[in-house]
Amino acid sequence: MPIAVDIDVMLAKRKMSVGELAERVGITPANLAVLKNGRAKAVRFSTLAALCEVLQCQPGDLLRWEGESGPDT
Repeated sequence: MPIAVDIDVMLAKRKMSVGELAERVGITPANLAVLKNGRAKAVRFSTLAALCEVLQCQPGDLLRWEGESGPDT
């Protein structure tokens, strides 16, 4: 997928667990794992906003475009 998800990077920077983030955002750990692992087909803006609020970051800190072939494109 051409969009990479860097939630794990922000979790490490904030020293926060997936479970804690899920609880604070208000989504299930399973749904957060789907998003974190890049398997989600979509993300609601309200969820993205909540992630940014809890992680104190910008949407671009969580999502980046890699192109169709990966980061070397």
